[in-house]
Amino acid sequence: MWWILWVILTILVCVEWLVKCKEFQIIPGPKGIYILHNALDVIIEPAKLFSYLRTWANTYESLFRLQLGPVKVILIHNPEDIEKVINGTKYTTKGFLYYFIQPWLKEGILTSKGKKWHARRKMITPTFHFNILNNFKQIMEHNVEKLSDHLGSEVNKPYTDVSEFLHDFTLHTICETAMSIKLDEKSSDFNEFKENIHKLIHYAVYRAQRVWMYPDFIFNLTNLGRKQRKALDILESFRSQVVKKRRECKTEDVWINDKEQSSKRRLGLLDILLQAEKDGLIDNHGICEEVDTFLFGGYDTTAIALKFIILLLANHKDVQDKIIEEFNTIVGFSKGEITMADLTEMKYLDCCIKETMRLYPPIPAITRNIDEPLKLRGYEIPTGTEAVILIYDLHRRADQFVEPLAFKPERFLAEPTWHTYSYIPFSAGARNCIGRKFAMIEMKLVVLSLLRRFCLLPVTKTEDLVFATDYVLQTTQPIYVKFQDRYKEAH
Repeated sequence: MWWILWVILTILVCVEWLVKCKEFQIIPGPKGIYILHNALDVIIEPAKLFSYLRTWANTYESLFRLQLGPVKVILIHNPEDIEKVINGTKYTTKGFLYYFIQPWLKEGILTSKGKKWHARRKMITPTFHFNILNNFKQIMEHNVEKLSDHLGSEVNKPYTDVSEFLHDFTLHTICETAMSIKLDEKSSDFNEFKENIHKLIHYAVYRAQRVWMYPDFIFNLTNLGRKQRKALDILESFRSQVVKKRRECKTEDVWINDKEQSSKRRLGLLDILLQAEKDGLIDNHGICEEVDTFLFGGYDTTAIALKFIILLLANHKDVQDKIIEEFNTIVGFSKGEITMADLTEMKYLDCCIKETMRLYPPIPAITRNIDEPLKLRGYEIPTGTEAVILIYDLHRRADQFVEPLAFKPERFLAEPTWHTYSYIPFSAGARNCIGRKFAMIEMKLVVLSLLRRFCLLPVTKTEDLVFATDYVLQTTQPIYVKFQDRYKEAH
């Protein structure tokens, strides 16, 4: 037994000697201990870790370092430094945090790199062409109406947790648009999918906090590794049903190449992938990678953004009134259909969503691998370092935004006074979010539908929010609001 511990210790000392880097050590950051460095600092409750990261970001003005065993991490929240990392094509390889969700997403467009990423991006981009989005809008509106009806049953209840309603809505919407299939919401697979996404992300965060779980051969032997395998099986089964269901459609209903005909129907992501498979540009494994990626991206992040929009509107009745006034001016309260031109013209609504995503970015941090030499603030960042861009802290910098903690949608009505890379809710550069226009249309339609029907009243206050470290911005407690019938209240 003792000799095994001695061998492990010897290996750790050798690794420490091999990875030791003077350039990295002179970068400011919290002190650690020999070999483990800061690895023990992050093994705390996710809510405490979120708070610690904010403390460190406030302590170190622009950037700071952490070292988790052999893994070197530089955390950045200054716009000039962030521009150097994500602008251009140098540092496009995603960082190590994505490694822990790769068992699910594998090498889809979110996690792939190099030629594979470029080819997939080019292949998928037509899904989000303006004409396609215009067709998707009809599906979104149908699902928005269903969402509004479901929330109608919550009218005058003391409080409502909006999360479940919004996640159901976004999952239906991404499947009916990008995947071109309708889901049976009463199916057990539907609810199991939602539950196991959250389980898988929880496991990934837990693993990322524990450096000894980084090697796959160790993690797979743990109880958590076995739980992850079960969750993956459920998610993969759901995705397989989605792909199979679309494959079973008539060929002519799926693949339309003629330019005149293609304008008559939507070409969803899955349709494009199936066409690419027919052309020999992708195989079934690749299709599965992209379907998993877009189910994740189109489901969770938009629902989270909507949750915070509803929270802020409930706490700012004057903002609700301004949105309704703008809507009445542009569209008219009694008009049913809202056109894409109407949505584009609603500048104040656009500002409200942007300001929400400034204060509460659905993805609070992104990572890049520094695989080429980089100099930041006079410090040489060693090759192989993981760069974590703290979007949450970036968006709240007092040197970039006046009253950074205040909800002020009007700040986006004027020309920006802040650095271009101070506001990046959809990331930026070559690897920005491919679905950003899709998400903005979806969010605008939801907000307008809810405000036309309901008055939103505050229950949860913004000062009550406690966040937990996660891949997406999560609170430790549900967000509650109260719904009142707008028409009845007005009369």
